[in-house]
Amino acid sequence: MQRNDLSRSLVAFEQNSTLVAVVELSLKTWLVAGLVPGLTRQPLKKQGADPETLLALLDRWRNEASKAGRVISRIVVAFEAGRDGFWLARWLRARGIEAYVIHAASIPVSREHRRAKTDRLDTALLMRAVLGWLRGEAKHCSMVAIATLAEEDARRCNREHEHLVGERTRIVNRLKAAMIRHGIRDFNVKRRKASERLERLCGPEGVPLPPNTLAELRRDMARLRLISDQIKEIEKMRLQRLRQAPQEATHPMLLMLARVKGIGIETADMLVHEVLSRNLRDQRALARYAGMTGAPDESGSKRREKGLARAGNGRARRGMLQLAWRWLMFQKNSALAQWYWARTAGARRDVRKTMIVALARKLLIALWRYVTSGELPAGAVLHPAR
Repeated sequence: MQRNDLSRSLVAFEQNSTLVAVVELSLKTWLVAGLVPGLTRQPLKKQGADPETLLALLDRWRNEASKAGRVISRIVVAFEAGRDGFWLARWLRARGIEAYVIHAASIPVSREHRRAKTDRLDTALLMRAVLGWLRGEAKHCSMVAIATLAEEDARRCNREHEHLVGERTRIVNRLKAAMIRHGIRDFNVKRRKASERLERLCGPEGVPLPPNTLAELRRDMARLRLISDQIKEIEKMRLQRLRQAPQEATHPMLLMLARVKGIGIETADMLVHEVLSRNLRDQRALARYAGMTGAPDESGSKRREKGLARAGNGRARRGMLQLAWRWLMFQKNSALAQWYWARTAGARRDVRKTMIVALARKLLIALWRYVTSGELPAGAVLHPAR
């Protein structure tokens, strides 16, 4: 049985008994457009960013449909995925309303150079897309799988860790640039006691660091120590949770991946919570979600490939490309590594870079099969069970 990929509705759409509303969300106001059975007009209401007001508006429209002789048996509310996340969809579903989150990039828009764009026009566009989706027609729009609060929270550790590592790299690069600006090239700014040695540092000119530069370096090193401590705290907390509850939620899947040689806890955490725990339809949907499918450009006699589509999860794509290179180092005798070396032996560097994307895609599918069905990638080596 094929899984529902939310590209179209599988429920019959009865327009005479279904109230449809789309919401254009913003920071302070929401613009709500409705399609109410029995009314010739299509109501449009601007309100504050308040879910209770939205619920009262839906009840009012339902009452207007009842006065027009229509019985409303289904209420559908849809809005674009964005900064607000999924809290509104969960809130509406808890109150018996069918709520959907639209994949923003799946809505066809005009390709005019300077097309008119207002909230009113956007709600009309959303309404057309949602109605086509409800009728079961393909290519109108796609819906996003609504994550639970626990699923959203499980992704925070890995995403915060990624953000902190990037911030640490920026601070280290800034410290090194400041040192090189004064001719100092052999000082390790990442040492724990580096700030205590700043007073004794002298450049090739034989003079100590200027006072403003010295104060700036101390502040940056204090930030570096704080960020390093926060990274260690995240890593320690994650390991502690895995030891305390190894069978809870996605922990078994994470521990399965971490047993594969070359995959650490950080990479396993990213793969599980960003990709592998999702209810994806098949291996094609898996590769497309990770953004590792091609982007063909074909018109008439022209045939060319523009490279990676990059339309999926950027974190998963970057992580898999890095993991593919590590796989060649730690799993040299695996079937996937042998497949790669057989096709790139003596090849140019650009060919190896192209083929590493194919290896990353194959590896992602193999790991997906491993955590879902227990089928280990051929020739892969596992760490001993602890």
